[in-house]
Amino acid sequence: MTPRVLETPIASDPSVRRFVENLLAERNASENTVSGYLRDIAQLSASVWGESAEPPFRWDEVGESEAHAFLLNLAKSGASPSSRRRKLAAVRSFYRFLQMDDEERRNPFQSLRGPRVAAKLPRTLSPSDIARFLEQPLADMKDGLLKKETALRDHALFEALYSTGCRISEMIGADWSDADLSRGAMIVTGKGSKDRLVILGSRALEALKALKENMASCSESYVLPDKPIFISARGKRLSAREVQRVMKKYLAEASLPQDITPHKLRHSFATHLLDAGADLRSVQEMLGHASLSTTQIYTHVSVERLKDAVAAAHPRS
Repeated sequence: MTPRVLETPIASDPSVRRFVENLLAERNASENTVSGYLRDIAQLSASVWGESAEPPFRWDEVGESEAHAFLLNLAKSGASPSSRRRKLAAVRSFYRFLQMDDEERRNPFQSLRGPRVAAKLPRTLSPSDIARFLEQPLADMKDGLLKKETALRDHALFEALYSTGCRISEMIGADWSDADLSRGAMIVTGKGSKDRLVILGSRALEALKALKENMASCSESYVLPDKPIFISARGKRLSAREVQRVMKKYLAEASLPQDITPHKLRHSFATHLLDAGADLRSVQEMLGHASLSTTQIYTHVSVERLKDAVAAAHPRS
């Protein structure tokens, strides 16, 4: 089956197509990641040859002046510093790939540096806010506002996300064969198609057992090993967009900020573990971070909380 990303207009360019195939086959990049690369390369082609230009493109015509103009156009268009850095990394990576076929080819983006980006601390929910949010699906069911199967599904999903720190794609991608409810563990597939073991806390385990029991009572076929754990009302695997939509609904009902996303549960998981004394290496392993430096940002969150506590309570702060 041809990946959908290869059907985009920019992917009809022979060089871009080979780059995409390399990303998918050699780097195990997700289609979402590849789509991002394609958008950035398409922006480059529009900057150099105009919006109406069509593939194939003469990528060797792009020099340092065109590369500088591309970054300048991004800045003029209002792209954030972090977005400009990401796009620069994408087109630089594309040209590195082209150099594999032609060692004499120059990478016009090689010496360019993106704008500095101030480190932003991840926003998290407090444990009490997390509890209010996680209880909302069952509260809706009790009040007759939600069907049992939907309430149990959403309760188990968000409990599992907070309990494991998984990315939303990792959790909704899990099948029943991945969940060992007798041991309280689950195998999830993360970035780069890497599998890792995550631990289910008692609340998440209880919620998943209730979900499985209810699904089995409707039809044993729902809980076969190769079936997704979290399904939509139509019986299909739940989508990330649907999860985001229902999360906003529960946040509103619990009077919590609407800008909280499923990924913020992951931030909260890591921060709460470190606040409670968990070691950084363990948290890195649970989050599936390749680099410890990625995990270290959560230590800054904990330090900032300590500073706030001292400022509020210490007589000489």
